[in-house]
Amino acid sequence: MSAGDDATVLSGEDDRDLSDPDRTSVRTPTEVRRVAFAGGIGTLIEYYDFALYGYVSTIIAPLFFPSDDPVTSLLAVLAVFAVSYVVRPLGGIFFGWVGDRYGRRKALVVTVIGIGLANTAIGLLPTYAVAGVLAPILLVSIRFVQGFFAGGEVGGAATVIAEAAPLGKRARYGAFTPMGTNGGFAIAAAAVGIVSGVLATDQLDTWGWRIPFLVGLPLTVVCYIARRALPDIDQNVSLGKHGFPLLSALQSHPKALLQATALGIGVQGAAYIGSTFVGIYLVTNLHYARSPVYWITAGVTLVAVGLMPFTGRLADRIGSLEVAAIGLVGYAVVTYPAFLLMGVGSLTLAALGYVLIMVNMSFLQVASFTVTPRLFPDEVRYTGTALATNLSVVVAGGTAPYVATWLVRRTNDLRSPYYFVAVTCIIGLIAVATMWKQSRRGGRSQ
Repeated sequence: MSAGDDATVLSGEDDRDLSDPDRTSVRTPTEVRRVAFAGGIGTLIEYYDFALYGYVSTIIAPLFFPSDDPVTSLLAVLAVFAVSYVVRPLGGIFFGWVGDRYGRRKALVVTVIGIGLANTAIGLLPTYAVAGVLAPILLVSIRFVQGFFAGGEVGGAATVIAEAAPLGKRARYGAFTPMGTNGGFAIAAAAVGIVSGVLATDQLDTWGWRIPFLVGLPLTVVCYIARRALPDIDQNVSLGKHGFPLLSALQSHPKALLQATALGIGVQGAAYIGSTFVGIYLVTNLHYARSPVYWITAGVTLVAVGLMPFTGRLADRIGSLEVAAIGLVGYAVVTYPAFLLMGVGSLTLAALGYVLIMVNMSFLQVASFTVTPRLFPDEVRYTGTALATNLSVVVAGGTAPYVATWLVRRTNDLRSPYYFVAVTCIIGLIAVATMWKQSRRGGRSQ
């Protein structure tokens, strides 16, 4: 039996961290809230930055990848979106090493600064008309840098919140991580909605798209201040003083890594279809007007965020694995009918279909960000959580908009992105089933 087996997440009332069940009890409620807030706002900045690129993709596609075929330009921009995720596991490994060996605070402060500065740089880039081929090269380079820093962010935030949260309240505090990520999506959609509604099309296409990227800089400063003011988040953590956490995670906890990555594939595949692709789909494939689509995206995302405190409490009551299963089954059942509603031609029905998809996110993401850090002991928790999260994002998250757009073009079936969602949900359910079986054996593999 490995140490990783002793850190296995359980379901239902058996809510304990077997790596050390008493370490989180020393924090005051105020300290826990400060840690949860700082973790959540960092993920908000990360996903604001990353979501912006997806939301402005239909605007910047011809600016950086001019082509006679607008779909070709869009696919090129979405390929950059996907490629930027490839480097995220490297960022997760590096910042996981920093966080597990030298302290969580150091890693979390550096990641949010790097993400914010890279995001601002995108807003300052010259376009193809000004710089020629250098423009897309710079865009790809900055997205790589942004992806590297982002690789250490969300896994680190989930880790520190999991370590601070008290027994019986882990999911409700764990909800701060997905509330931050999806809050970032919502604010990004609102920011693009504002500029697209206020500015004329030619203004938006020439300089207006830059404004939301530049707004990210003051948000980064706010997050930096919040994280610098954190209580000592490393005081009760056994930091690894010897060796490399990645090797330890791979050698001693391969099952936990596989389970967390498979669950993450279910989470990311479904979530990125909802949070990133659907907005593109409504504008490009169904030809709804841009501005209302951005506002609908912001609104339905905020609905999901608003439900997360309640799904967190539900997970603390009935178990995180049970809530994860509800979310995965929900995605698999409602996504196809939701795409049918979107294709009717009514923006109201399209919004309803969007809500049906996004509601499931409030179940699945809260459960996932609660479960994943608890699969690993604290000396490799940052590395394990970051690596699994980023591998799943590479496989099913960053690729989702590209694959979904390609499927529609290849099959001429506007509902074909559903099959991508279905496959990722099945993978996620398999992971949940294995953890369920493990938890029924007292959290230990036989």
